[in-house]
Amino acid sequence: MLGALQGAEHTTLAAAHMELAAGLSVDEQMVAVAAVRLLGADVLAPYVLTGRTPPAEERAAIEVALAALPPAQPPPAAPPEGAEQAWVRAWIDWSLVTVLARIDPSYMAPATPEPPPPPRCDAGAARRQPPTTVPGDAAREGWVPWSVRMGQLSSLALPGQDGPVHQAARSGVLGLARGATRAVLRRDFPTAARITRWLAWLHSERVELPLDPAPLTEHIALLGAGGRVALDTAISRRMLGLEPV
Repeated sequence: MLGALQGAEHTTLAAAHMELAAGLSVDEQMVAVAAVRLLGADVLAPYVLTGRTPPAEERAAIEVALAALPPAQPPPAAPPEGAEQAWVRAWIDWSLVTVLARIDPSYMAPATPEPPPPPRCDAGAARRQPPTTVPGDAAREGWVPWSVRMGQLSSLALPGQDGPVHQAARSGVLGLARGATRAVLRRDFPTAARITRWLAWLHSERVELPLDPAPLTEHIALLGAGGRVALDTAISRRMLGLEPV
């Protein structure tokens, strides 16, 4: 995926992955399908960020994954009222379907997932949000769990994406900055990379930030380890206009 983000031509992600699993057992093929679904819209990030059109076999592979493991309907309630894992999954599914439909207008989802209720930001920003879009009690939760939860939704932080979660990010800039800083100080670089990706998206949207996400991204890329950190920092660097890693 990193090669594709750097503009490598003739690179497929979902199609290549599922092709490798084609000769395996049914259970192993389902694991391959689940891996594509777990990535969510990030499986299309190289095309969103480079402006290239995904090849037909790539779009077909994602459609197969969506058909094999369709998004749950109706969407679950937002935490703390609903189960957090199911709610996060619903938003990731929504993002994948909307990005695919935007990249490939011919794609017709069997049932376009209804957006789940959005997250509520820290107490100060939450008061500026319309009451109808606020699930739960932010004052009761605070910015720490909210920022971590936003980090779990980092695959939504892509150019061209917009919705209630993105509005929550715009309203909760300070909570995101605090969350990213806290994660770095705790040396929790996977969480730091996810939250910083929202800061990079906000920067690309010309939202005023309390810190510069560029050096923060570089710091995380230098000290963090693992494929997920590498992916999130590579996407952040693209949105910040930095050289790809």
